[in-house]
Amino acid sequence: MTTLTILPSGATLDVSEGANLLQTLLAAGEKLVSKCGGKASCGACHVFIKEGRKGVSKMTPEENAKLDSLVGVSSKSRLACQVNILGTEPVTVELLGALSGF
Repeated sequence: MTTLTILPSGATLDVSEGANLLQTLLAAGEKLVSKCGGKASCGACHVFIKEGRKGVSKMTPEENAKLDSLVGVSSKSRLACQVNILGTEPVTVELLGALSGF
């Protein structure tokens, strides 16, 4: 288990090792869009991993290619549908304003 902090809401959850970030966020009631069903093809679930990047799975070539096609990407960008929690350290994720309902 590890702790997941969600910004900007400030919600904190205990998350099991191997949990998918998109599914975890949706189950927690966060408003996050996913149009492709988790296949890394739409980019709608773009989030920032603010802290704990070593606590999440590595980026796949498919995810990297999709992120390269998006605007507003930074070194902290990930697609929530492609991120699994490793359980090795606490993770803080920031939902983007337009997609997070804020």
